Order: sequence, then structure tokens, then C-alpha cells
Amino acid sequence: MPTTAIEASPWFVCPKPNPRAGLRLFCFPYAGGGTLIYRAWPAALERVAELHMVQLPGRERRLAEPPYTSVDALVSELSETIAGHLDVPFAFFGHSMGAVLSFELARRLRRERGVEPRHLFVSGRSAPQLPRREPCTFDLPEPEFVQELINLNGTPREVLENPELRQLLLPLLRADFAVCQTYEYDPGRPLACPITALGGIGDRVSREDLEGWREQTVSRFMLRMFPGDHFFLNSAQATLLEVIARDLQRHAGASL
Repeated sequence: MPTTAIEASPWFVCPKPNPRAGLRLFCFPYAGGGTLIYRAWPAALERVAELHMVQLPGRERRLAEPPYTSVDALVSELSETIAGHLDVPFAFFGHSMGAVLSFELARRLRRERGVEPRHLFVSGRSAPQLPRREPCTFDLPEPEFVQELINLNGTPREVLENPELRQLLLPLLRADFAVCQTYEYDPGRPLACPITALGGIGDRVSREDLEGWREQTVSRFMLRMFPGDHFFLNSAQATLLEVIARDLQRHAGASL
């Protein structure tokens, strides 16, 4: 795999470096996910952005590191780590847990460093100011927690039915669920960058939940829905990437 200066950090993976890119897109994973979520994205978006996948502790090459359990701690570390890699215009994409992380990181960078992403893509996550309707599940007994994972349709059943794989994966998922479910939104002024909210038509996160993101920007707001459930970013990937490329094109100065 090619290596760039940014990849010297364990937090980021850049599989297809493009030093001439005018825009850098950072992609944040959903709970339990890693960089493989975005393995097909660099080639699809190479004309508009250089893609950097965020690799969180507790997975992939960082499997031996304990995962974080709170948004504040994780975003604080991300803010320090990403600071040296913002020498070109940048954008954020995050799905579910990743949407919260990218949003809060954008706010922290504005507050601490006076910079914001050129564009924020928030996917499969209700607007942060809305009350959370779902109960906490991260501390459920194992049978109930596994059933919740089955209901979400994000973890292959064969993984959950394998005792060794299940015991390897469950601590990470509990930690990531704790990140999401203990998050408390602190009201603040809206971002200056455009926000695109993305959702699946069959997801628990409704169009109305996504519409609330409009309050988090004083710039343009776009809402786009796709066929599929919470993991529409897999089932509707080609269409989703077309939408992202078009929204990024205005920032990258590229033509499709």
C-alpha cells in the first residue's frame, strides 16, 4: 500500500495518494466498522478528492489498542492528530457513529484552530439536537445485545454465531455503542460549511430526523434519501458515491 506523510499516523489510511488533489476527504466509520467500509471509495472519488480513512483504536491494525467509549475523549484525540494534516482544504464524511464524530470534530476544529471542513456529509444519524428515542443497549447482557445487533442488520449472523469471533467483536461494539449512546449534544452556533444529510428509506433514522441537520449550518443544506436500510451506504454505494462526488466537485474545482 502506498504511503504518504499523513499515513505515518495510525489514525489515517490513504490507499491512493494524490498530492495534486485540491481537496482531502476524511471518512469516519460506523460502530464496529473500520477502513474496509470505504475500500471502493478512493477510485470512485479520485477526480474530486484524496480520500483518507479514519482508523480508530480497537480494530484492524489497531486491534490491540483499547477502543474509546466517549465522544469527547475520541474527538479530543482526533483534533490533535488531524491538525497537522489540514494543509489543504478538507471535507468530512461520517456514517452513524461517524456522523457524530465528524460533526463534533468540525465544531472542535472551529473552536480550537479556527478552521472548518469545506463540506460535511452526515449519514444515517439523527440531527444531534433531537432527543434520542432509542434506549441504551451497550450494557445489555450478551444474549440481548447480540439480538440487538441482529436487528440492526449490520453484523453478519455467521460472525455472531461463531463464539470466538463473537467474543473478539462484542467488546468493540459495546465500546462504540457507548460512544453513540452516551453522547450529549451541547448547543452552539451552526457551522459555516454546507451539510449534506444522507439516509436510507428503510432505516430507523427517518427523513424528519435527518432534516434536523438543517439547523446545524448557515450555509447550504441538502437531504438525499436512498433505497435500503441503515446500511444503504453498502447497498446503494454507486449512487451514493455519485452524490458525494457532485457535492465535492464545487470545492475541488474538478469536472466529472
